[in-house]
Amino acid sequence: GITVGVLAPGPLDAITDVPGVKVGHATLIRGENVRTGVTAVLPHEGNIFQDKVAGAVYVGNAFGKLAGSTQVNELGTIETPIVLTNTLGVGVAIDAVVRYTIAQPGNEQVRSVNALVGETNDGGLNHIPGVPVTTADVQAAIRGASGGAVAEGSVGAGTGTMCFGWKCGIGTSSRTVPGGYVVGVLAQTNFGGNLTIAGVPVFRSLQPPRARPEPSPGDGSCMLVVATDAPVDARDLNRL
Repeated sequence: GITVGVLAPGPLDAITDVPGVKVGHATLIRGENVRTGVTAVLPHEGNIFQDKVAGAVYVGNAFGKLAGSTQVNELGTIETPIVLTNTLGVGVAIDAVVRYTIAQPGNEQVRSVNALVGETNDGGLNHIPGVPVTTADVQAAIRGASGGAVAEGSVGAGTGTMCFGWKCGIGTSSRTVPGGYVVGVLAQTNFGGNLTIAGVPVFRSLQPPRARPEPSPGDGSCMLVVATDAPVDARDLNRL
């Protein structure tokens, strides 16, 4: 029953309200110390390398790793699924995306693939030095991507993440905008701060058990994937 903002959400209130967008997760929970995974966002269901989409990367804080970002901003296009995982899984994810792309019919002679892979560090809940994410996990997230409702919370790349001192994870939402277009967002949340909901300072009456009095300036990170069916180019996507 909480209403955020002034625009109406799409039917699913998810990034998949943007036509053609698909989301997939691979969730890794093993024993007491593996809590991680992979989330993949596909701009459309076709051959993304052959049918590239306009794209841009905006950096609010560059401590996080975002492989492939320089070429996206140079050429203004995205040619692979967008993959999110943990910090030490980025290398594996790049390799997996390259292999997935080359395996697509029509891509047999492709000699350069700009895999777009982002991360946040889930080392607080996940034994990240064990590097549990595999090529198979990444490709499972990509191949399992679908439209419709998006699983949120402790799934995929959000399995081991936290924010505001609470267990967080993957979130998604959408809004319809004038002209009949849709803007959708998927978030991998892993940061500090104090919880506020629709302007209400919830943190003043509800704090996690071990919350610090003040948030640390280096308290985590966040990855946001924004999609729209509005006819905008790379420059305007950067501003969006």
